[in-house]
Amino acid sequence: MFLPKDFIETDEGYIFAVVAHGIEQCKVLCFLRYIKIDDSWVKVDTEQANALLKDQCPNYLYFSALLDAELHAVTIDKIVRRYQPRERLQQILNKRQYDEIEYDLIQLCNLLQENGVDLSQIGITGSLLVGVQKQSSDIDLICYGRDTFHQCRAMVTKLIKQHKLQDLTEEEWVSSYNRRSCHLSFSEYVWHERRKANKALINGRKIDLNFIDDIPYAETMSYQKCGMITLQCLVIDDTYAFDYPAVFKVSHEEYDAIVCFTATYTGQAIAGETIEVSGKIEQTSAGLKRILVGSSREAVGEYIKVIHA
Repeated sequence: MFLPKDFIETDEGYIFAVVAHGIEQCKVLCFLRYIKIDDSWVKVDTEQANALLKDQCPNYLYFSALLDAELHAVTIDKIVRRYQPRERLQQILNKRQYDEIEYDLIQLCNLLQENGVDLSQIGITGSLLVGVQKQSSDIDLICYGRDTFHQCRAMVTKLIKQHKLQDLTEEEWVSSYNRRSCHLSFSEYVWHERRKANKALINGRKIDLNFIDDIPYAETMSYQKCGMITLQCLVIDDTYAFDYPAVFKVSHEEYDAIVCFTATYTGQAIAGETIEVSGKIEQTSAGLKRILVGSSREAVGEYIKVIHA
């Protein structure tokens, strides 16, 4: 099964990041991240990726009926290589020579393992997954399984207190905030992010913890988008708050859940908190409604924020 945060490569010299479990219409749902230029991999942003595919490979542009969203998709027969985070991490851990970034990753993994984390349930994604890391690259760690993820979050908090990891500096928080381009103020963003316990520094290098469940939250109904809304509601269940998509069950007379496809608002609220949410209304043919946050990668004007903890 293809999992989110896996990467796949095609013979055109494209590397896509997988964004959903499994396949749809014999296609892997994904988004273009790297293109090969003169034997080197170059990262592309959303606008560049869409423009390039529209011009050169429009067959990779795809509308997902299941997600009711435009993204990219690759048929199985076009995949020439699959990059798997767990396998790649084990390759790095078993290397005899490694660069500065790999050294920081190995040191982090040793700290986690010393504190009881099973490294067979850990992987690495991002630039390290495809071997194109730079001196400034972050460490994007993948935790497979809910227990492993929450264990790693607890360990990050513990290791920061022990001064074996460091909290993000003001400069790092500003950089993270600017990359997200989110609707929240800087102080609101940092307040929400700090308590998620999924970011830290090791030797000054940023670490991000990501959660992937081998058995994902199962969507059983088809929704269609039908307008925007901003409202306040009470979160009553945060079990799937860090999933992809993140799901927050809410108490509201018209909407039963908030579904989030952007990492900016993953883990944003805890059961018992009142939130303000702005997103797109989605409705089933039977009239069941929910609110979607992250209808695009940038999620312009869409947000979740706690207004009463």
